[in-house]
Amino acid sequence: MATDRAAPALPRGVARSVLVLGGGSDIALATMRVLVARGTQTVVLAARRPARLERAAAALRDAGAARVELVAFDADDTGGHTALVDEVFARHGEFDLVLHAAAVLGEPALAATDGAAAAAIVRTNFLGAVSVLVPAAQRLRAQGHGVLVVLSSTAAERPRRANFVYGASKAGLDGFAQGLGDALAGSGVRVLVVRPGFVHTKMTAGRRPAPLSTTPEAVAAGIVKGLASSAHTVWVPGSLRALMAVLRHLPRPLFRRIGR
Repeated sequence: MATDRAAPALPRGVARSVLVLGGGSDIALATMRVLVARGTQTVVLAARRPARLERAAAALRDAGAARVELVAFDADDTGGHTALVDEVFARHGEFDLVLHAAAVLGEPALAATDGAAAAAIVRTNFLGAVSVLVPAAQRLRAQGHGVLVVLSSTAAERPRRANFVYGASKAGLDGFAQGLGDALAGSGVRVLVVRPGFVHTKMTAGRRPAPLSTTPEAVAAGIVKGLASSAHTVWVPGSLRALMAVLRHLPRPLFRRIGR
């Protein structure tokens, strides 16, 4: 049952309990492996096909997690998100960390010419995220502590013509997450926005890697480092921060040429 008072403060970077929205994400699972090794005891993996995560759940238990639960979560089912969040919090009481990792890449060429395909990407990556993060944030605010980690992308900084629909969906999410963090200031709840570059995952399998590509394990390390600091934004790799600062201000004709 939920408690009436906030849990004792934890050392930075340590989470007793974690709710993962998008539990099938390679980045999310890599992060959970690190956190469980650091002492996380309760893990809830919310995913569209939770049965596929039985092996991952067993591995987390073997690594030391006392409780790993799999629940169904459809990022597109916005009408059911508040009930899902309420049910999970009711069963577990409190969460120190909520990690949002649900996203789709889509087919760039199709999304550029087909409205339904474009809308599907935006629905999952932006509308679905907003729909579930708002009630999750309110739950954390009510308990008086916690961290919301939101997986954004460097594509959010300036969407490239090669996949502008995906970039736009992440730009919307990134802006929302930053605003949410500002709105939660002083509540005891922090928002950490994570902006990785190209990550070698099952979602990007078969696609040509971009420069400075990275791995789920590297992103997980960046997340854990960000949790242990007062950071509100994490770039992986860190060098992308300077690179995107330059690309953000390139004249549009030049950016169009390199953004193919």
